[in-house]
Amino acid sequence: MGQNYTQLAFTKSVKQAQEKYGSRQIYQKMDEHGPDQYQLYHREISFIEGRDSFYMSTVGENGWPYVQFRGGPKGILKVIDKETLGYVDFRGNMQYISTGNINVNKKAALILLDYPTRRRLKIWAESEILDPKEHTEMSKKLALEGYKAVIERLVIFHIKAFDWNCPQHITPRYTVEEFKNDVIPRHPEILKDCCPDYLRD
Repeated sequence: MGQNYTQLAFTKSVKQAQEKYGSRQIYQKMDEHGPDQYQLYHREISFIEGRDSFYMSTVGENGWPYVQFRGGPKGILKVIDKETLGYVDFRGNMQYISTGNINVNKKAALILLDYPTRRRLKIWAESEILDPKEHTEMSKKLALEGYKAVIERLVIFHIKAFDWNCPQHITPRYTVEEFKNDVIPRHPEILKDCCPDYLRD
């Protein structure tokens, strides 16, 4: 756990809760001796590039948080450099809650999950929205080749901290592709009785 993460996450009220429930002594050591951790390395980069979705939270000017799911093909969230992420934002239901929130409050938090391996990465960032017509090079860098959707804006995240969560309580789930390519070859007996036609495909 990075020291800069604890500085962002461990507010006075959080520390009081840690004290009450018995974890403050452990986390105090991380406060004092943890490394600065805001630059991505190979482990984080490969993990991010392998995701086909993520969750993003923002906060509106009324103080209420909002969590949005973002999904698409693998690599939807692009690593621009070791301190910056971005994605192309497609036209959706046109409520623009996340967009409006970012326009008034740059702070955002992301959670990325790999359900089969039960890994979870959380990222704190300051965000900005760019017009793809005015930032053509960045638009090309973030584009998803062959994915049909209307791009309305670019969303950029400047990483301030990140941390890996423990896998406890994450239920393994598999996409159709993961199930066909990873699970079935190792456990063909799963389909032998219930879906024999599937095995012939």
